[in-house]
Amino acid sequence: MLRILALEPYYGGSHRAFLDGYAAHTRHRLEALTMPARKWKWRMRGAALSMHELIRERSGDFDVLLASDYVDLAALAGMTPRLLGGVPRVVYFHENQLTYPVPSEDERDYQFGFTNITTCLAADRVLFNSRHHLESFLAGAQGMLRRMPDCVPDWAPQRIRERAEVIPVGVDLETIDANRGRAAPREGPLTVVWNHRWEYDKGARAFFEVMMELQSEGREFALVVTGRQFRTSPLVFEEAWERLRPRMRNFGYVESRDEYCKLLLESDVVVSTASQEFFGISVVEGVYAGCLPLLPNGLSYPELIPEAWHGTCLYEGRDDLKARLARCMERPEEARAANLSAQMRRFGWGQVAPRLDSVMESVPGGRPRD
Repeated sequence: MLRILALEPYYGGSHRAFLDGYAAHTRHRLEALTMPARKWKWRMRGAALSMHELIRERSGDFDVLLASDYVDLAALAGMTPRLLGGVPRVVYFHENQLTYPVPSEDERDYQFGFTNITTCLAADRVLFNSRHHLESFLAGAQGMLRRMPDCVPDWAPQRIRERAEVIPVGVDLETIDANRGRAAPREGPLTVVWNHRWEYDKGARAFFEVMMELQSEGREFALVVTGRQFRTSPLVFEEAWERLRPRMRNFGYVESRDEYCKLLLESDVVVSTASQEFFGISVVEGVYAGCLPLLPNGLSYPELIPEAWHGTCLYEGRDDLKARLARCMERPEEARAANLSAQMRRFGWGQVAPRLDSVMESVPGGRPRD
């Protein structure tokens, strides 16, 4: 049994779900050092200092270090050479700051991108949650390095590729299964679910504008809108509540995991209008619950959906999404019959945790000490 020390400076959302899920399903012993999920920029800048002290104050050895992308691993390794010793280092990238969309490119802080690059180079193994994420990261790294006036480390992207691997995020499918008996039968008008973070990169305006147009045309449907909210959310959510309120079966974050799963199990179609998606936990959850996915033809979505279903599930632009939703509203029984649930089982922790364990065991030095 390996002793894995996990470092997570942003212990919330998908980062927390990943760490908790892996801890519950690994065959090894995992100890986590975490910090609250607040002020992500300050976490990236300062977490190495805080984690240095947390590592120094703990007792006992460990065999593998597992860090999230919010850890400045190069800085941490430089401060803790004796503490880390020859312990192999694995980093898991949930997102990155080279290609994560910003409202304006002028707002991008390139230092965060360089931190991502040096973190990869300080790791023995670099894990990405999708092939799209890996390839877009390497392209972003090449693009940013070309901005350097001279002494360009053009060798870095290839060095990163050589130590990179794609392992999806594990998804809690067990709770969905546990609630199947509680869900009401799917009948009546089509129920559409939009279950994403209430932030600009998830494209809520495009979704709500389509739904408002369909409502104006007299289409029958119900809406489930969930997702984590922050202190400021796009103004379109207020407009959507005012104009679509009679259609809403839920509007807002659902604290209870059981109730959230029940809502998914009672819905018919799960929609994404995102401009950024490195994996797509909420989509996997919706599809496993039995929803027909309607997703942009790009980002990580073609990896989630079997190729035979791409023509049914992946849309090209706003008008195509609207037309597909209209057809589903006309024939809801067809949407309910198109079940891809079994195709999502490969993202359950029962299959993902053993893959992560294999990485921990195979990384150079990743063996239990005598």
